Amino acid sequence: MSKDRLQDYRRKRNLEASREPAGGEDRAPRFVIQKHDASHLHYDFRLAFDGTLKSWAVPKGPSTDPRDKRLAVQVEDHPLDYADFEGVIPEGHYGAGTVMVWDRGDYRNLLADKDPPKTMAEGWRDGLLEVWLEGDKLRGGYALKRFRDGDKPQWLLIKMDDEQADARRNPVSTENRSVKSGRTLAGIAREARREQDEGDHHD
Repeated sequence: MSKDRLQDYRRKRNLEASREPAGGEDRAPRFVIQKHDASHLHYDFRLAFDGTLKSWAVPKGPSTDPRDKRLAVQVEDHPLDYADFEGVIPEGHYGAGTVMVWDRGDYRNLLADKDPPKTMAEGWRDGLLEVWLEGDKLRGGYALKRFRDGDKPQWLLIKMDDEQADARRNPVSTENRSVKSGRTLAGIAREARREQDEGDHHD
């Protein structure tokens, strides 16, 4: 019996109250970056492989400048359908705060082209992933390198030096709308409050 990879995810949450996905079919994009205004604003970088979204919290968000090495703290695997989640996790719940689908798209495993080729699972185990992203905001090669093990392994997220690298761009500060709904974090929070108020009135 294989270990339920989503055990940690479910244990930390009351999914009925938070309205987060419990885990469904793979109709999700291959990668997603969610902007998450929790106790600290950060970006959750997620790659779909091995039946889940492997996930990292990136405090400063991804960069398009190859000189930037961004800390990426490994967190629990998330269900594939989490890639579509946008909304507000209520106060008192794990990860409380507003979640936006900041970028998403397909990716390619660049290690598959190396000699010897590696699967995503092998790269993950060895602590080095190299992917080519085809997102709305981010494109090109990105490397994830693990440099510290432990309960919350720490990795670095680094833009590769390719034709998509651009030291002048700063998408984290200039592109702050959802690729799913076009809303800002404030807009998502406002609509969630309005829905909550309407729900309270109907009870």
